[in-house]
Amino acid sequence: MKDTKLETRAAELTPVKTVYLRDYRVPDFLFDQVELNFDLGEEETIVKSRIHVRRNPEAQTGAAAPLVLQGEELALEAVAINQQQLSPADYQVTDDSLTLFKVPEHFELQIQVRIKPQENKALSGLYRSGEHFCTQCESQGFRRITYFLDRPDVLSSFTTTITASEARYPILLSNGNPVASGKLAGGRHWVRWEDPFKKPGYLFALVAGDFDLLEDQFKTCSGRTVALRIYVEKGYREQSHHAMQAVKKAMTWDEENYGREYDLDIYMLVGMSDFNMGAMENKGLNIFNTKTLLASPETATDDDFIYVESVIAHEYFHNWTGNRITCRDWFQLSIKEGLTIFRDQSFTEDTTAKTVARIRDVNALRVRQFPEDAGPLAHSVRPESYERIDNFYTSTVYNKGAEVARMLRTILGAQQFRQAMDLYFKRYDGQAVTIEEFVKVMEDVSQLDLTQFRLWYSQAGTPLLTVNEAYDAHQKTYTLTFEQTCPPSPGQPTKKPMFIPVKMGLLNPSGQELPLEWEGSPVSTPVKEAVLHIQKPKQEVVFKNLDVHPIPSLLRGFSAPIKMNFDYSDPALATLFQSDTDQFNRWEAGQKLSERCLLRLITAYQQKQPLHLSDEISTLWESALRQGPEDKFLLSQMLSLPSERYLAELLPVIDVDAIHAAREFMALELAKKLNSLWLQTYQALHDPQAPYRYTVEEIGQRQLKNLSLYYLMLLPEQVDLGLAQFTAALTQNMTDTIGALRCLNNLDHPARQLALDQFYTTWQQQPLIVDKWLALQASSKRASTLSEVKKLTRHPAFDLKNPNKVYSLIGSFAQQNMHRFHAPQGEGYVFLRECVLQLDQFNPIVAARMVKPLVEWRRYEAKRQYLMREQLELILQHPKLSQDVQELVTKSLQEE
Repeated sequence: MKDTKLETRAAELTPVKTVYLRDYRVPDFLFDQVELNFDLGEEETIVKSRIHVRRNPEAQTGAAAPLVLQGEELALEAVAINQQQLSPADYQVTDDSLTLFKVPEHFELQIQVRIKPQENKALSGLYRSGEHFCTQCESQGFRRITYFLDRPDVLSSFTTTITASEARYPILLSNGNPVASGKLAGGRHWVRWEDPFKKPGYLFALVAGDFDLLEDQFKTCSGRTVALRIYVEKGYREQSHHAMQAVKKAMTWDEENYGREYDLDIYMLVGMSDFNMGAMENKGLNIFNTKTLLASPETATDDDFIYVESVIAHEYFHNWTGNRITCRDWFQLSIKEGLTIFRDQSFTEDTTAKTVARIRDVNALRVRQFPEDAGPLAHSVRPESYERIDNFYTSTVYNKGAEVARMLRTILGAQQFRQAMDLYFKRYDGQAVTIEEFVKVMEDVSQLDLTQFRLWYSQAGTPLLTVNEAYDAHQKTYTLTFEQTCPPSPGQPTKKPMFIPVKMGLLNPSGQELPLEWEGSPVSTPVKEAVLHIQKPKQEVVFKNLDVHPIPSLLRGFSAPIKMNFDYSDPALATLFQSDTDQFNRWEAGQKLSERCLLRLITAYQQKQPLHLSDEISTLWESALRQGPEDKFLLSQMLSLPSERYLAELLPVIDVDAIHAAREFMALELAKKLNSLWLQTYQALHDPQAPYRYTVEEIGQRQLKNLSLYYLMLLPEQVDLGLAQFTAALTQNMTDTIGALRCLNNLDHPARQLALDQFYTTWQQQPLIVDKWLALQASSKRASTLSEVKKLTRHPAFDLKNPNKVYSLIGSFAQQNMHRFHAPQGEGYVFLRECVLQLDQFNPIVAARMVKPLVEWRRYEAKRQYLMREQLELILQHPKLSQDVQELVTKSLQEE
């Protein structure tokens, strides 16, 4: 039945224009050169632009077509063509555009506008952050700076002059290389920057303020010396040394793995506290949220160190995959983001622990992107349409897009993939390209027909691959039958079969790897590992000369972003867990065993039966603790239970209470059964006097130690152990501090509040550490968590206008704490609705990110569905709802 009330409300809302890929047209005009002049003031800023314009010879409109520029929140003061001021009759200004009716074929366009960065709380365009000016122009922020053709396929050479008070803003930065500077009367000064590489407006950047500076240099593979500079807010210079080392590591890695050399004389990074994104790859001037830039042993955890290194690498790698070659239109977003995510994931695999990095990436995909694929907001890696492009910076575009690039490397092989990337850089340097052009390069090098593979970019949904086996002892053959399906998604009721690369091996019952020979094999001699190309709805592969019934090790390294069903026996999974030569599949086998235990416990809980954990899993874990891999980092992952969010994806209807009860029970039983071994492991790895060192080996030791502490502190007698670690580590080692505090945080014990208070008192002057304090309390399992979160929204440490604070407190509660957010009476939903509407008044981008836990309402049981939908309907009733939030809420409420 249709909801007529919702239909009526939808009709009342300001319609959001839908943009379609099929409607793409080349720009009517091209901007060859852009000169910008900023006069930064305390009340307002004057922006003057001088643009060299010519009509695009490839334009599909006629010679009389007007020039339509985008602009928002701008006060137009003057507009001239070839030095001649235009009268109001020559142009038209609306809330979002400036149209010039009659323009020549070639001309110089001059525009002067006034803007108010100090009032810009959306943090898009040019805005004020504390005592600093900063920009964020992706995706459509440049139009909040001046009138422009704000689209990624208009590439221009930029020269930028910035004028400001020298005392307040001694540092004035923009893209490219500094070419001139000077002083002016009244204590003002100016700096001019010139970027020799053409770029779209979304890659423009400006930063002004007084910063601490860390300097270094890098010698490129051709012998050029590049100046490296990291600008951070006053007092944070010592926390930027890790970032500097990460920059040099990334530059070296990109030269060695992709042959990409940095191209400017200077490379700059800036850390800002108020930033919607994690970071932004503006040409030569990368701007980072301080969370993704700052790290030191006493202020950052191991995971923070790895994350900072990964994000810095990501933004640096964008210099070629995103900047030198950019996307033609926003539908092609994954050509820069998915590809660059793949590159930074590969970097992290090479520079930390390869298997653990892969495990973490796959876990993130499963708990973020798989639900997206299965929900009302499902879309392909390259969507066919959008309403608000800011809503398409999604896990599908980024993380699934990265998996698609990874599959291309798997199919082509590392050598041919590198050759294809070399050709890609050579062929398209300085251009705005499409996904078709990227895949065509892969075809040209490999001579493969990738027509079917392109479906990964155009077809939404997560494929399900069901695999069945048959062993013929007489013929010594082993047959695997692969059958693929993909569920319907919005706008795509039926799906075509995909090109799925399945990397695999075979083990004998003792865990030894078997040689592979199969019908249709591209090689004549047996191999230990193969990549099967599954392209049909149903496909058989027959392996020969096998004396025993083998155990298949399927989808090694997670070679495709799919769900897979194979009816493994528990002993077969145990063999894979103990012996598989593919370390990822060792972890995967253990996860599947844990899943089975947890699903049995969930069923028992739902049927109100007693919960019981068999000894098989604890025996297997005991063996791993005693004789597992030397790699303690990997071992810590193998002995971690699947998260509640991951378990939710295994159920047709999410039962929050059953998932939580089952996981808590299993963790407690493993704590009890292996108590002495957890303690032995902890004591062997814990040395409170040892200095912190950022090495992969020591990270692994700390990970396994803190995992042992987690299990130990599920038992009440071990509270003092956690408190002792917390106290010893508090000012020396943030990894161990948080490791202990995370355990204390879930307890109804006086030690919890004691530790939280001490933590805040010690670190209250460090905003990023206070964010950890907020996030911990928001993710607590305690019954009082929501009331504590509400109280924290009124704490002096919280600021609704700062995205980091919002993500830490509200985001951690709504997106990470399933059990408490989904409280049976819906009070968590009411709280989130109130927060979203407050945020939406000034920062729609962040508000849209926060509303997402509610849009998944259809996945839950009837009562929670009703309560979540109720809050979504109330959001839709709000009289001044942004289009960002409106799009997500409306789509989630549409009839299936």
